[in-house]
Amino acid sequence: MRIAVIGAGGTGGYFGGLLARAGEDVTLVARGTQLAAILAEGLTVHSRRAGDFTIPIPVTGDTSEVGPVDFVLFCVKTYDAVAAAAQLPPLIGPDTAVLSVLNGVDSVRQLADVVGEPHMLGGVAMVTASVTAPGVVTQTGGQGAIALGELNNAHTPRVEAIADVLEHAGIPATVPANIHYAMWQKFAFICAFATTALTRLPIGNVLGTPATRDLYEGIAAEVEAVTRAVGAPVPPDMVATALHAAEGFEPWTRSSLAHDLASGHRLELDALNGAVVRLGRAHNVPTPLNFALYAALAPYLHGAPRVAAPPAE
Repeated sequence: MRIAVIGAGGTGGYFGGLLARAGEDVTLVARGTQLAAILAEGLTVHSRRAGDFTIPIPVTGDTSEVGPVDFVLFCVKTYDAVAAAAQLPPLIGPDTAVLSVLNGVDSVRQLADVVGEPHMLGGVAMVTASVTAPGVVTQTGGQGAIALGELNNAHTPRVEAIADVLEHAGIPATVPANIHYAMWQKFAFICAFATTALTRLPIGNVLGTPATRDLYEGIAAEVEAVTRAVGAPVPPDMVATALHAAEGFEPWTRSSLAHDLASGHRLELDALNGAVVRLGRAHNVPTPLNFALYAALAPYLHGAPRVAAPPAE
């Protein structure tokens, strides 16, 4: 299968590396130091689940060099989604499927505006991975799994074919009965998982402290209330499932938001807890816990802030 992976960061590098190692025809779409390093030295993956390996892999910053593919895996940060979507048209043929595994709940609509809804699949990735050096991706937590499905929840041959390719590469793949349940469930989980950024502690400490465990559940409960208010499909046991998902991660796991915060990078905060606050206000749903988390991290939204220092004595 011809595959293009847009975004060769933690998530895209991990999944793209496994697919290439399994023999699929994969091209990574990257930029900056990541592009230069992979061109020069190949992609290196360190993973507790998949082992350590380095693989030469085609990589480009220009999708017009690639042409139409069978399957696009879209893995950029949410704040880069609109700009990265401009890379999609050269990759799209009559039967190309585009699978977005971005955080948040807006990416499918944004990408469908570019490529057309018939090309879009809904998706969810459950993995914690980050770029630890140029050309090096390290996976530290999560199942490394992907859930995917047609937006109308039809059981189609293309979804089955992609799921089979993922499984063959060692990526657990599921096709849930309702992909929208899965996407909103991930949204509740990832918004609550941002408590690891707020506390600067891994999930084991968050869930092991009664007050922060209550905070985690409270944030997820606000997401559930917002989901109902906007008329989206509400997964059964949404809060309990978000808590169970967190308990399934290794206790040292931190969210991608926490990793970006520690590294001084931009945060996906607007697409996560910020989105909950905006939707809550639009539908008269109180979201005080999501607002508190958003407000506490907002100074770091565009990277590490400059901090005023007292004058030298």
